[in-house]
Amino acid sequence: MTEKSASRGQEAAKSSSLLQKRAILCVLLVLPLVLGAWKSMTGRTINPNYVERIQDGKTKKQEIMLYFGDPQEIKRTADGLVYVYKSFKDAPAMAYRPEDRKINPQSDQLMVIDENRQIKKAPLKTEGKILRCTLTIHFKSDGDTVMSHEYKEFRDKD
Repeated sequence: MTEKSASRGQEAAKSSSLLQKRAILCVLLVLPLVLGAWKSMTGRTINPNYVERIQDGKTKKQEIMLYFGDPQEIKRTADGLVYVYKSFKDAPAMAYRPEDRKINPQSDQLMVIDENRQIKKAPLKTEGKILRCTLTIHFKSDGDTVMSHEYKEFRDKD
């Protein structure tokens, strides 16, 4: 009987160890997905440390995609391909004053009149986001090598 209980104890320990290894493996596989989604949701997609790694004339498109992911804009010019990345932060909450509340034009009208007295479509809502920084990358005509890049950070007006 003691031999059977020892055997059962070893099986339970192996089963527990296997379960722990599977749990750790699942966490390691899911963690990058969660962090990537968090990065996209928060708008923090441009890491300045990665921008410093870009070398004009040497860095390849695959490296850019690895560092920053898919660009928000892709432009095709006569000189070559241009990737534009934008990073946003949340706008500070404003105090609620019902007397100052105005309905946004896009909420009640399809068309608005701009400052030049021209009728145009109502602008889309910005969802309370403020532009933090931009990264513009120009590729050579081969479409694979970085020709030049420009990184801009925008500071708060305080």
